[in-house]
Amino acid sequence: MSDYDVIVVGAGNAALAAANSAREQGAERVLVLEKAPEKDRGGNTHYSGGMLRVAYGQPEALRALVPDAEDELPGFFKDVPTYTEDEMMADLMRVTAGKTDQTLAKILISKSYETICWMHDYGGIPMEPAVSLSAIRVGNKLRWQKGAIVRALHEGVGLSNHWFKKSEENNITVRYGVGAVELLQNEDGAVVGVLANTGETLEEITAPAVILGCGGFEANAQMRAQYLGAPWDHAKVRGSAYNQGDGLRMALDLGALPWGQWSGRHSTPISNEWPDFADRERTDQSNRLSFPYSVMINREGKRFLDEGEDVGMYTYAKYGGRILQETGALAWQIFDQQTVDFLEPRYSTSDPITADTLAELVEQLDVDDKAQALRTLEDYNAAVPASGSNDGFDPTQKDGLSSKGLSPEKSNWATRLDQPPYLAYSATGGITFTFGALKIDEDARVIGTDWRPIKGLFACGEMVGGLFHINYPGGTGLTSGAVFGRIAGASAAHGADGPTAS
Repeated sequence: MSDYDVIVVGAGNAALAAANSAREQGAERVLVLEKAPEKDRGGNTHYSGGMLRVAYGQPEALRALVPDAEDELPGFFKDVPTYTEDEMMADLMRVTAGKTDQTLAKILISKSYETICWMHDYGGIPMEPAVSLSAIRVGNKLRWQKGAIVRALHEGVGLSNHWFKKSEENNITVRYGVGAVELLQNEDGAVVGVLANTGETLEEITAPAVILGCGGFEANAQMRAQYLGAPWDHAKVRGSAYNQGDGLRMALDLGALPWGQWSGRHSTPISNEWPDFADRERTDQSNRLSFPYSVMINREGKRFLDEGEDVGMYTYAKYGGRILQETGALAWQIFDQQTVDFLEPRYSTSDPITADTLAELVEQLDVDDKAQALRTLEDYNAAVPASGSNDGFDPTQKDGLSSKGLSPEKSNWATRLDQPPYLAYSATGGITFTFGALKIDEDARVIGTDWRPIKGLFACGEMVGGLFHINYPGGTGLTSGAVFGRIAGASAAHGADGPTAS
């Protein structure tokens, strides 16, 4: 007899969704292996903003998740825009240049709403409007970015803590400081357990189903250099230091099929002042995502990207990488008083450099060519509409206020820097998770290089390859983790050929 019915490797959102789904679907003995000590538990989920992108159709559908929203935000359900499954698919197709795995994408999108409701109702995870992440106050009204409306209460910390609470209620065993190092197979090639490192000994733990939900390789400098190239080995890690690619290595050693963009990653503009690994107490507060309203320059004193290509939720996951490629992996985001009120609250974790003139501001910046930096800002001002002539400025959507004659142009939100005092915030590229992972089928079974499912092996979360390429729509990762975690748990509980969660 096996030691457990299901073993789940990892303890973030996807892994705990899988563990609790397996328990709900009848698995009596479920084990979660968390390589980190208890004080560092929760994987990348702990460090996240808790955002859950979901296709909900009409705003009233969100009442099931945030029934009391209008108590604090009068008119909430009237102000929130609709977000259909077709719109979510269009967003995913656009930001991935059409390369998303459409089979998985359709599952993700069609099950997004019901899965987030399952998290709320079955998982006991309270939720709230994501005001600080995706709403901008214009006058006396909040304007929302489509789809990114709801998050877990208390962000990633709350999401993680509530999953652990539900796991305890479900009598799921969680072993801390125990990492899987090898997948065990029987003579038929089926996965029947793991070899685990307890820190003192190697221990064989058996189960007829193993779910890998232990993250990508974003914290592993060697693998970043191998698959992402320089200078990614020097990137600051926004999440868990324990996501070293162990699950990927074990699965690939077994003959799992690599899938998705192995040179791709979710990378975020973050404060250059933050440490090389995420601060567990401050979680995701390093983010610097209000760049669409800024002028961003590098150490050469030049602009190097279109700050206004799209709203930040659709560009931030690639722009962190663009910043990292610049000299010294450093950029400066410069604002004036026209746009400073639109900075998201996370900017308050740094003190900006300030000055009453652009020349004085540039003198204080860590740039190699200060004369060029000042010319860049002056050329920008000459190429955008004068203050007072930008009545069409709309911080919540692409407004078409663009520069004329710059390279690159700023496509939207191009307002002059002419209302002091001026502010500058440092930014570098932080890595959140990697896109390259494993191929799974609609039942979350891991597919081998022979294009057949590997018996007894399932995957979810960052272990799923193919969904994200090049870029990423904000809030999709946690939703994907929950959707495929729930499916993986149900499949593992019923066996490889059993029904999935409906």
